[in-house]
Amino acid sequence: QVQLVESGGGLVQAGDSLRLSCVASGRTASTSAMGWFRQAPGKEREFLASITWNAGTTFYADSVKGRFTISRETAKNTVYLHLNSLKPEDTAVYYCASRGFTLSRYDVWGQGTQVTVSS
Repeated sequence: QVQLVESGGGLVQAGDSLRLSCVASGRTASTSAMGWFRQAPGKEREFLASITWNAGTTFYADSVKGRFTISRETAKNTVYLHLNSLKPEDTAVYYCASRGFTLSRYDVWGQGTQVTVSS
């Protein structure tokens, strides 16, 4: 089993940047991919980006291509999400998640970190 803890959120101005971190602990060898999601009040959870743990292959939602960047640092068991050119509509709770090699879904989730972007 893997446990995930996000950090790096906060209150920023429009146009600013943030780097969110997600530290994985436990049986990280069972992780095939990690992803970032967000959920704004009254809205459904939204997929943002994913990265395979071994190869570092990335995939992005069309809505954030060119503005958000996902990366990982395997030695630190950490995945990052770089948020650039932030907009007020980016305000949400951001979650990281992991999936193994058998299930097709993300089955382990972090507690989330709040990102608030003021105009």
